[in-house]
Amino acid sequence: MRPFQSLLLLILLILTVVSTVGSSSDYTDLAYKGCANQDFQDFNGIYKQILQNLFDTLISQASTAKFYNTTAGVGPSAINGLFQCRGDLSNSACVNCVKKTPQMSEKLCGHSVASRIQLNGCYLRYEIAGFRQVSSTEFLYKVCGSTQASGAGFNDRLNSALGEIVKGVGSGNSGFYAGEYESVYVLGQCEGDLSSGDCVNCVKNAIDKAKSECGTSISAQIYLQECYISYTYYPSGVPANTSPSFSSEDSGYCSWRNCGTRPGNCLLVVCQINFEEKDSYLQVWWMRYVKS
Repeated sequence: MRPFQSLLLLILLILTVVSTVGSSSDYTDLAYKGCANQDFQDFNGIYKQILQNLFDTLISQASTAKFYNTTAGVGPSAINGLFQCRGDLSNSACVNCVKKTPQMSEKLCGHSVASRIQLNGCYLRYEIAGFRQVSSTEFLYKVCGSTQASGAGFNDRLNSALGEIVKGVGSGNSGFYAGEYESVYVLGQCEGDLSSGDCVNCVKNAIDKAKSECGTSISAQIYLQECYISYTYYPSGVPANTSPSFSSEDSGYCSWRNCGTRPGNCLLVVCQINFEEKDSYLQVWWMRYVKS
């Protein structure tokens, strides 16, 4: 096989791997779960139907809203619930995401009196009336990338990028912001009924938690009770089709360019694939020299 044909096959193979990585972390994949350690009493009695009514209402609202909060039942048997979809999901994607959560809640939390199912693109939570209330900034969960940044200037760059989230969620964007700053892709979102000031405060708390918990990790996700943030640093620049909140821990990209002292004397292909959850990191360099 000719060298150039070998090169093309390698590129296709790597791109296939990258595509698989990206698709394996979809917006309906589980990010984390939170389950109360207490179950409903006599679940198969009144509570089963109330909870089903709550789920049905939330799913029906997901076709027209990114956030909805409601109560099913009355008195001590009432169950409060809500869902929140990522700000840049389409209506159909939002419905599809929310539809996944009731079954996952039953599978992962059983008949808990309170549950939170956080997917990459949405979350749903419910709690029985009278359940313990917590602060909007209570820390729930973190994911810190295992790859650490090297070189000077990362912290300043990251601080500036995270500052963009604060400005974005507080500028009338319905509590959602996603963007890029100097090769750092950032995303933040607040629960839909938070005021602008409370949203900014929540995000600032999440940023402080990211700094203290994740240090110089090149990627992180921080979940508080009523907001979350994520960031991913791409040393070679944010890819054009980046959507890290679907795949903030798994990312990959390829680039190819001429290199060497004379134009066209070699073709360099650089592929970088991060598998943070598997604690591994792969870089592939392939260089083909061409006769002048």
